Amino acid sequence: MHSAIQEFAAAFAETASAVRTDQLSERTPCDKFSVAELLAHLGEVLPSSERAARKQPQTSAGSVTAPDEVAQSARRAAAAWGEADAYEGTTEFGPGEMPAEFAAAITLQELALHGWDLARATGRPFTVGDDASKVALAVVEQLADNARANGAYGPAVAVPADASAFHRALALSGRNPGWGA
Repeated sequence: MHSAIQEFAAAFAETASAVRTDQLSERTPCDKFSVAELLAHLGEVLPSSERAARKQPQTSAGSVTAPDEVAQSARRAAAAWGEADAYEGTTEFGPGEMPAEFAAAITLQELALHGWDLARATGRPFTVGDDASKVALAVVEQLADNARANGAYGPAVAVPADASAFHRALALSGRNPGWGA
């Protein structure tokens, strides 16, 4: 999972760094968020993920919202998940204590799905390899029922049988892979 987090963090950071001020009010494929709201969301999630990977207590430290700052948060979170003991034991993340591997899975799906959302909303490419895409699909499959129940995912979208693993992950999360194309 580590290399997939690295790959999605790099793609996300590249996309976030390119966001222009005039794009902040644009809607994203995630109905809940405009570009600015999505950056604010990830500006909270990614520093929290970094603390979770490092087994540090969660704090209510302010979030970041500027595109470059959010991009840097993605890079720091990915680096933290690259540490040898990041996936061991439990950690604090989001609603409370959970297995560290589960916190990493949540981080991966945040970077993958919202990275794609941000890219689509801003007209940028979001390219990741097959291996990372397969990991993302496995994570989305793992999280889908609970995420749909709590409103984080919409109803699954139909895609062709030969759709890529990443497009299947997007569709399973309720996103239309053709959005904005």
